[in-house]
Amino acid sequence: MEMDDQHFDKLALLCRLNFPPEEKEAIKTDLLKMILFVDKLKELQLGDVHPKLLMGEVNNIFREDLPGKPFSSSMALKQASEADVHFFKVPKVIRKN
Repeated sequence: MEMDDQHFDKLALLCRLNFPPEEKEAIKTDLLKMILFVDKLKELQLGDVHPKLLMGEVNNIFREDLPGKPFSSSMALKQASEADVHFFKVPKVIRKN
């Protein structure tokens, strides 16, 4: 397979990527290596291999979720790293522009 400039530019446009001209050849070479590696997978004989959803046994390691006595507000606030009288204090994550 060959990767010409026109094909590479179209692929970059579809991926919404911009590459500096001086890095374009190196990136094309790396992309071609990846494509050739994936093409190599076509040589595998997978006729007798059945797909699996999971690679091993799945066991739930968590305790069973049972209803219990709820925490009071004061007990929950005592366990918080930072709290006000009635609220948890958390770092600000939304900025106004």
